[in-house]
Amino acid sequence: MANSMTCQQAVTTLLPCQPFLTGKEPNPTVPCCIAVAKVNEEATTTQTRRDLCECLKKAAPTFGVKPEKAKVLPDLCHISVPVPIDPSIDCQKIQ
Repeated sequence: MANSMTCQQAVTTLLPCQPFLTGKEPNPTVPCCIAVAKVNEEATTTQTRRDLCECLKKAAPTFGVKPEKAKVLPDLCHISVPVPIDPSIDCQKIQ
């Protein structure tokens, strides 16, 4: 069985999204959307989704991520994510 994506892997994978998430770029790039899709594909279990949720909540302020940018990222990339990207979400309620 394949191992779940770690927090560090998720953060590293999503680095191409940093210019958009910090407000330096108006729209996400193709590499960013590919990264979102990859992380989304790896989040296959409830526990993995909860872990990634906690991880990204903690990492976002470190990288200067603007919450309003993070919320719209999946829609702008046309990717349906099972977990809302929102700093106020309770990660333990994720299924």
